[in-house]
Amino acid sequence: MYPAELVKPMREDLTSVGFEELFTAEAVEKIVNAEGTTLVVVNSVCGCAAANARPGAKMSLLNDKKPDNTVTVFAGVDTDAVNAARGLMVPFPPSSPSMALFRNGELVHMIERHHIEGRPAEMIAENLKQAYDEFC
Repeated sequence: MYPAELVKPMREDLTSVGFEELFTAEAVEKIVNAEGTTLVVVNSVCGCAAANARPGAKMSLLNDKKPDNTVTVFAGVDTDAVNAARGLMVPFPPSSPSMALFRNGELVHMIERHHIEGRPAEMIAENLKQAYDEFC
């Protein structure tokens, strides 16, 4: 596990724009299975999370259509919540950072780490916006 003081600013990068942190498997399952759409961001300490994933997730919310819920779990810290989120992202292998859009409990769009690494935040945001336009 990473020290709380190390990940605090990385958590706040998303919570400062309205993402809700989830810490338990029950919280993940409840929000993902709720009616409507939910974006789940698996946050991470890695460089591609800081340079690409978090900025892309934030930029994606500047769209006419957006998810009903935006939540985040932190890899290497929120073990139960991350495991529950990853379990709902099957058949995609675990990766962090990653992002998944669910509608009424069904996984409808997935962005894996290999889609994030080396891609600008703007490209990630556009990918998410297209998913919002289709599913939200």
